[in-house]
Amino acid sequence: MTPAPRSNYKAVWNTLSQTQESAILHVCGYVDELRFCNDAEDTLGLLRGTIGLRADDVVLEIGCGVGRLGRVMAPFVKEWIGCDVSSNMLRHAQRRLLGLANTRLVEISGYDLRPIPDSSVDAVYCTAVFMHLEEWDRYSYVLEAMRMLKPGGRFYCDNADLESEQGWRMFEEGRRFRPDERPPQISKCSTVPEIETFLKRAGFKDVRVERRQNLWVYGWAVKPEQPSSP
Repeated sequence: MTPAPRSNYKAVWNTLSQTQESAILHVCGYVDELRFCNDAEDTLGLLRGTIGLRADDVVLEIGCGVGRLGRVMAPFVKEWIGCDVSSNMLRHAQRRLLGLANTRLVEISGYDLRPIPDSSVDAVYCTAVFMHLEEWDRYSYVLEAMRMLKPGGRFYCDNADLESEQGWRMFEEGRRFRPDERPPQISKCSTVPEIETFLKRAGFKDVRVERRQNLWVYGWAVKPEQPSSP
């Protein structure tokens, strides 16, 4: 059977997440539960150090997968909202989030976050998701973050860094596939200028972009308190 094209995110990720093990493997590249939980704690620390987390925050994750971060973040915020294109991912996430009353899961189209009202959340983050998206769709999510955030709200995003040694290795591994045999979920990298441009073009202020651990490029910024003058 011919796989769905990369841009049909819903079909691709529903196919890859029919079991929880398959879902975790295709997101993380491993299935070790202890490592999975430790990586979630590391990312929680990174978010605390960039956009910050407050007890009265409503926080939204774009591409929440099986709820890895929601499980460790929910106890520290007012509400955690996990959005994902895959109904299978959300089914796995629901089990992982059992007992956490301040969590909510929302299925999205893969191209926008229309179920979420304007100016309704305090912080939005998108981690280890851009690598699975086309560039235009990455920027669409940055624009959606701007729409959903309250004035003064914070946004974080990341991707593998094309300019790093590991990122370039990832690029070369993907290039070796014949175009008609390239897996639709294969990872694609970003660069510092790309992340910076997306954040600035979307209208964010206090934009910061950094590299981390010889693989990741990550950016964070703030929605202005007042709309920019035309």
